[in-house]
Amino acid sequence: MPVDAVPAFGQADLTNCEREPIHLAGSVQPHGALLVLREGDLAVIQASANAAALLGVGSVLGCTAADFGRPFADELVRLQRSAALDQPVALRLAGAAGRRFDAAVHRIASGELVVELESADTPPPGTPAPPELGAATIGAALAAAVQRFSGTSSLGTLADAVVQEFRELTGYDRVMVYKFDPDGHGQVIAEARHPRLDSLLGHHYPATDIPQRARELYVSNRVRMLADVDYVPQRLEPELLPTTGAPLDMSHCALRSMSPLHLQYLRNMGVTATLTASLVREGQLWGLIAAHHYAPRYLRRPLRAAADLLAEVASTRITAIENYAHAQVALMVRRLEQRLVEATSAEGDWRYALFRTPRTLLQPLDATGAALMHDGELIVTGEVPSTHELRALIEWIDGQCGAEPFACSALARANPKLAALAPTASGVLAVRLSIGRPDYMVWLRKEQLQSITWAGDPTKPMVDDNPLELSPRRSFAAWSEIVRGTAVAWSTGEVALARAIGGSLVDMIVQVNAVRLLIAEHQLARIRAAVAGARQPVLVADARGGVLFANEAFAALRGAPLAPGSHATAAFADALALRNALERLRAGSPRAQIDAELVTGGGAPLPVSVRAEAVAGSDAVALGFILTVTDLRETRRADSARQHLEDALRRAASGNLRDADEVVAAILTNASLAAMDLADARSGPPIAPLIEELEASTQRAAALYAQIRAFLA
Repeated sequence: MPVDAVPAFGQADLTNCEREPIHLAGSVQPHGALLVLREGDLAVIQASANAAALLGVGSVLGCTAADFGRPFADELVRLQRSAALDQPVALRLAGAAGRRFDAAVHRIASGELVVELESADTPPPGTPAPPELGAATIGAALAAAVQRFSGTSSLGTLADAVVQEFRELTGYDRVMVYKFDPDGHGQVIAEARHPRLDSLLGHHYPATDIPQRARELYVSNRVRMLADVDYVPQRLEPELLPTTGAPLDMSHCALRSMSPLHLQYLRNMGVTATLTASLVREGQLWGLIAAHHYAPRYLRRPLRAAADLLAEVASTRITAIENYAHAQVALMVRRLEQRLVEATSAEGDWRYALFRTPRTLLQPLDATGAALMHDGELIVTGEVPSTHELRALIEWIDGQCGAEPFACSALARANPKLAALAPTASGVLAVRLSIGRPDYMVWLRKEQLQSITWAGDPTKPMVDDNPLELSPRRSFAAWSEIVRGTAVAWSTGEVALARAIGGSLVDMIVQVNAVRLLIAEHQLARIRAAVAGARQPVLVADARGGVLFANEAFAALRGAPLAPGSHATAAFADALALRNALERLRAGSPRAQIDAELVTGGGAPLPVSVRAEAVAGSDAVALGFILTVTDLRETRRADSARQHLEDALRRAASGNLRDADEVVAAILTNASLAAMDLADARSGPPIAPLIEELEASTQRAAALYAQIRAFLA
């Protein structure tokens, strides 16, 4: 088989498992059964081999839902009329002879209904009876867990709380929180386990352990259970869906069989049963809650829904904690910016002010050296390569770096031609300061030998008895690797801080260049180009308020250019407020900040924030003004989203006060606390989508709890 061919499900090996179509498994795990019903008459056109036995009938193909009991059919008819079914909907179904089923129903692209059934009365053969927990017990456990999550302020304490509460709720031998890094590698950052087990805390797992297709399914299918690694798959009959002639897409099926390669991987670890719950942030897989058991273990749908709820609430807390870190970054950068403004006013050159106190530049990013390339001049501090080597490094960075920061922790591996720089520059973090020139702020980390503990040697896929057959790693004993030629990797927070510092320096460059525009007419052409290309909208006015210059970003925001010579207030709907601000600056105030509405070229006014600063001459008389404009649409959208969330929480709280339900109250409290931690930060992501995601996540958590209560009523 060619290496780039797509293997059939179950035929993948370690050379092509990334392309295995695991969503086309064609079979289910035997703790449940699957039916595919034609939309119109609800006739069974495809079913798993064990469906008839589970339903207590002779055969299922060709039967209609009514053949399994009138209540069974009536509930499906009601559901298909009332729900979109693009995502699985969980419900209780009553079959013939008093049988009860935990079920999930969804509609596939070709229109058929997929019905997954699990007995609500008896455990699957070969598995111990699942823990019987009533609604009150699960409710109390969930309320306590959600309250505990809400009280955490760091990822470490949250992850510890998650594994402890998850293990107490589900009873698995080992529960881990598994966090992905930007390269897809995973690390166990928290663990709760039975005392007889060795710890896996801190172990790393290579990205190849979880193929990309599996990662995608973890986002759409948040909770997955394996009851017994040695299960016998129940094939779908017929093999192909009759209406399409293609395999059934089982992306949303909780019962879907797992890849044999993954099952062998678990056997190699000695694991018999698993439960995984996805931690999703902004639509991306942030990590997993992974539970392992060393004997068969089955959980009913209500308890799996409870696990899903815990993962959902934990995800909202992760978003809040990480966003709060972005806000702290913004505060740190504002302080740096203020120091630079003060130093520049006193000395006239922000660059040397930036490097005067190396600790304030190096310590926040844990860097050992730094370099600034600006206007062809190189300024350095700390441990750095030679000037010639630094220029070669920045020339290479210029070919790699776009609008986002460039981060590298193994320079020699990324560019072998620069291997000689490794002793002082194995780690490189750079931000671009100019669009048209190779101006960069660069932080460096020197080489540091690292000992990384992997769960088995990640470079050696072990072999079966037949050395020609590849199989997943057999040894999961701790395997340590000494890594040379690398520095400690830059964290997400450090990259965000570098981005924010770079943005502050870009603003500083714009302001300094704007000052030069007022006081150095002979440099006008050069400075105009620098200001014109700035991303921040800037307006420069003379002492009377007449427009001297408006950069391209200002014209783009306004949707029309502003004619030179016109008064600066003409660009704003509330001219009086800006005129008063300029008067205060003329009277001696160093700066003014107002909210205004920018007049656009034919459209509705845009809400903006205007920061106005006076530029004084040697006689302390204002030479003119610099107006820096910030678009507030995203801020207003965030305010609206926050108000909408607060209203929704208020209504939800009011509606549940009568029941005094601890779980709902805890979910609402968690959402309120998370909302307070979501703060605007220039270096962070837009806030409105995070608030909207928080509201949707809270609604989903409440719906999951309603599902739990319905199952256990």
